[in-house]
Amino acid sequence: MHTSASKAVAGKDLRLSNERLEYLGDAVLGMVVAEYLFKKYPYKDEGFLTEIRSRIVNRESLNLVARKLGLDTLVEYDPNRRTVLARTSMYGDALEAFVGAIYLDKGFPFTKKFILKRLLSSYFDLDKVVETNINYKSQIIEWAQREGRELRFDVTEKGSARHKEFIAELVVDNEVFATGTGFNKKKAEQSASEKAVEKLNLTRPVS
Repeated sequence: MHTSASKAVAGKDLRLSNERLEYLGDAVLGMVVAEYLFKKYPYKDEGFLTEIRSRIVNRESLNLVARKLGLDTLVEYDPNRRTVLARTSMYGDALEAFVGAIYLDKGFPFTKKFILKRLLSSYFDLDKVVETNINYKSQIIEWAQREGRELRFDVTEKGSARHKEFIAELVVDNEVFATGTGFNKKKAEQSASEKAVEKLNLTRPVS
């Protein structure tokens, strides 16, 4: 149950949704992936391990895996906000909640095996993950530095405290070059950067 369809609990200052399970599942998923990478790459430094873990557990990756698992057909949400929610982390959050629920129901050893066998092995090509740089913001910043261009991000937000949406304008030499949206500032800046990378045809990953 997504927070947009949350239900009040009688006598409690709490609304029922996936959020508590997301919190738990996020911690379990992050720890299992961190340990796996730590053992798989014994001679890589902390920066490398952190970057690869973030590529695996970022919202885009988790949203995609959630859809492949069929979780998108199970999530309850406010149908009036479907278009906006489809661009957020709703399905990835549901995957984290699913992991949290498995942990509570089956324990850590079972959950670890599920994450490694059913998620990592089935949906991620680690060699490809390592080789691919999807940090579009870094790519566009490096481009601006090479070309001697002045670049900045102007970010605004709209919506309520519970349902914020961020809008990032990527400004090059004081002119808006690309615009992106996201459920947080970082996501909005990445979205704008991705559009700028495509516009500039910067297809070669920046190492």
